[in-house]
Amino acid sequence: MRLDRGAQHRQAGTCPPVGGTGKVFRQACRKDGTVNHFHQIAALLDSYGLDAMLLTGEANRFYASGFHSAGTDGVALVTRKKAYYFTDSRYIEAAGRSVQGAEIREVGPGRGYGVLLSEALGEQQVCRLGYEEAYMTVLEHERYRKALPCDLVPATELLWKLRAVKDDEELDAMVAAQRIAEKALEVILEEIRPGVTEKEIAARLQYLMLHFGAENMSFDPIVVSGPNGSLPHGVPGERTIQNGEFVTMDFGCIYHGYCSDMTRTVAVGFATEEMQKVYQTVLSAQQAGIAAARAGITGRDVDAAARAVIAAAGYGAYFGHSFGHGVGVEIHEAPNASPSNELPLPAGAVISAEPGVYLPGKLGVRIEDVILLTETGCRNLTKAPKELLIL
Repeated sequence: MRLDRGAQHRQAGTCPPVGGTGKVFRQACRKDGTVNHFHQIAALLDSYGLDAMLLTGEANRFYASGFHSAGTDGVALVTRKKAYYFTDSRYIEAAGRSVQGAEIREVGPGRGYGVLLSEALGEQQVCRLGYEEAYMTVLEHERYRKALPCDLVPATELLWKLRAVKDDEELDAMVAAQRIAEKALEVILEEIRPGVTEKEIAARLQYLMLHFGAENMSFDPIVVSGPNGSLPHGVPGERTIQNGEFVTMDFGCIYHGYCSDMTRTVAVGFATEEMQKVYQTVLSAQQAGIAAARAGITGRDVDAAARAVIAAAGYGAYFGHSFGHGVGVEIHEAPNASPSNELPLPAGAVISAEPGVYLPGKLGVRIEDVILLTETGCRNLTKAPKELLIL
């Protein structure tokens, strides 16, 4: 019978036994406003039967290190006793200024990621190496499988479990990002009027969020008006705003690496009786979902509380997406408040609360806040008012 590489090492006595970690390393968790989670990842390795975790995806690499480098320009390795951060000459100085609690090593000609990782894995006697199967491409996996002297074990769940529960520093960053977005909303509401285009509003929102301190956008802003409002993820175009129609704005920004997310729908000039009915239905549905949200309840049950309100008003067929999704380092992450999520939501998770009704070719309404789940309910992190506003 063929032994896996980890079994070969264990039989040779060169691999620490699963279940016996020895001393787990400790390090500072933040520097210059950033947050890192090396030690939290290390603390979970044993429960997943791992000796180390390989982080190649941009989001998880940032979550671990608190340092952002684009795309594949960096790799982090977290072992039971030590963390490493590998990058090239373009980022090595910046990493040295930002990354705490990890040894930083520079890749270069003849000493690429595979070589440096193999050295570190040997130093730490790693036999079972977790990797991000939800992020790593097939090509990357094949390269690492051939280059590294250990078994690769799918372990994205470890990271999702950690990232689902926000600590105080993460929440501080998310609240700050939310306040920036809300400042931008206050300004843009003074500028929406007939004749302005969707693209102009979207561009202005981006500028305002950067002006108020955002590092970047959480995603490209969605600004849709009138009949375009029935497109939940419509792209802002050259359409001009008209009286007697809705404008829906879905936007957010990044601050210290963490996302905000919000949606507001406003009327221009006047709102018809139908517009008012749809708006009130969506608002009532959101309030019902927020009232139901708490740690321990399933994502499906939270979604159902909001969905029942919309169905009772006769618009059930026009609410196609879920009530909400997790928000954090990525704009969409675990956990989800969706009909398919039968798992209990954890305390400390931040999810969006964003029901909508979309009447094809006619109008659409979505209202979105972000909420923090607690054992007894939830705390709304969004402060912007959401009663129907007619500009």
